[in-house]
Amino acid sequence: MNIKRAKQEIKDTIEAYLLKDEYGEYVIPQIRQRPVLLLGAPGIGKTQIMEQIARECQVGLVSYTITHHTRQSAIGLPFISKKEFGGKEYSVTEYTMSEIVASIYNKIEKTGLKEGILFIDEINCVSETLAPAMLQFLQCKMFGNHEIPQGWVIVAAGNPPEYNKSVREFDVVTMDRVKKIEVEPDFAVWKEYAVKNQLHPAVISYLSTRTANFYRMETTVDGRTFATPRGWEDLSQMLVVYEKLGKKMDREVVRQYIQHEKIAKDFANYLELYEKYQMDYQLEAVLRGEIDDALKKKASHASFDEKLSVVSLLLSRVRNAFADVLRGQKRIDLLYGQLKELCEGLTEEGGTNPLAFVKQTTEAFAKEYETKKKAELLTRLEERIYRDVLGLLEKDVWDLAQEGSGAEVFEKIRDWFGTLQDQQEQEETAASQMLEYAFDFMEEVFGSGQEMVIFVTELNSDYYTVQFLQQYECERYYRYNRQLLVDESSQAIEEQLRQMGR
Repeated sequence: MNIKRAKQEIKDTIEAYLLKDEYGEYVIPQIRQRPVLLLGAPGIGKTQIMEQIARECQVGLVSYTITHHTRQSAIGLPFISKKEFGGKEYSVTEYTMSEIVASIYNKIEKTGLKEGILFIDEINCVSETLAPAMLQFLQCKMFGNHEIPQGWVIVAAGNPPEYNKSVREFDVVTMDRVKKIEVEPDFAVWKEYAVKNQLHPAVISYLSTRTANFYRMETTVDGRTFATPRGWEDLSQMLVVYEKLGKKMDREVVRQYIQHEKIAKDFANYLELYEKYQMDYQLEAVLRGEIDDALKKKASHASFDEKLSVVSLLLSRVRNAFADVLRGQKRIDLLYGQLKELCEGLTEEGGTNPLAFVKQTTEAFAKEYETKKKAELLTRLEERIYRDVLGLLEKDVWDLAQEGSGAEVFEKIRDWFGTLQDQQEQEETAASQMLEYAFDFMEEVFGSGQEMVIFVTELNSDYYTVQFLQQYECERYYRYNRQLLVDESSQAIEEQLRQMGR
């Protein structure tokens, strides 16, 4: 299965394992909660989805790469204790608490989350001395003498033998006690993730036309050469930062992430052309409604690869505008929730001392933010939104509350928030108009050809576009979308007729 389906399977498993009955007991007892064993090629996102799952399920996460551990750190150190059996005292070997088990209790104390995921990576690559402890861990949910706490779900990950010489196979007894999930690379799923997380458009457009280069693992006389989803994502992030710093990324830099000579060279060449098209076409002007005749002629006579790059550049700008609008809307929504509670209080208990009430509300919000951040329940985007709202409360709202009664401060805050809403609406209108200008360009240059089909198809698969167009209508988007569905239906019928005629 692909990584998206695997993520959902693990989420469903966690929800099932953590379900309690009317007596507060887990419906599936811990002994029947099979550890999840996630097997798949390196670099396809096994570790990354665990962080996403923990946030989305609102549970803790303790993550270990087991190959970094010795037997002592995994199961604890031995010590001699005294025990009495049958009236006689004996010296007995016991073990201190495993570092891994102790880290779960530390996580509970730090975050306040009593349920969570213990994620053990590279579990099938342990040393010979540690292998028995790993089998005990999977079979009995114990490290040494210490059990994994109730409410903590075990997820382990490993690579198939063809990718790692250190892999050791588990026996049937062990495999019959785990929930095995096998994952394979899937570009369509990764692209959906890449667009939502705004990876660099050059990476997305390159892989859209060369999907065979998305994941490649080959053995040559010089050793393993490879390109992985993890490599593409890390390269994308570095490319974004290089652009901010005004630095140029060449083939040598690409090879540091995409360790496949031929693919790295191909992408580096593509990147040069992509940057050239970015300069040549000046699409910022196009998205202001300024379509030059010479530009239209150049685009209409370009090679197909060049046309695809132009469409990709256009899409990336529209996507970014939609993403900014949706982030702004989330800020407004979060701020509104705080201001609603604040303004209700200003006309009641905060009426005589609005400044103190604003301070109290702001501190409560700051505490909520710190609690969620400490528990690692916020994405980077959510953290930014929380910081933005906290900044508005600490400065703008604080300044508004310096003078006046509670009712007067309430009116000032309401007017100020109304101005923010107006600015947000202006940004939404500008983004909507940008899409209209993009359609103007596409129609004038490409008409309803395959470039338009690609443009609309990409809009359909884009998270931010779909979210935006649920609120703001674009007649041409829906018209071309309907035509696309009709064409696909016609092609399907024609294919069926051809099959019947054989």
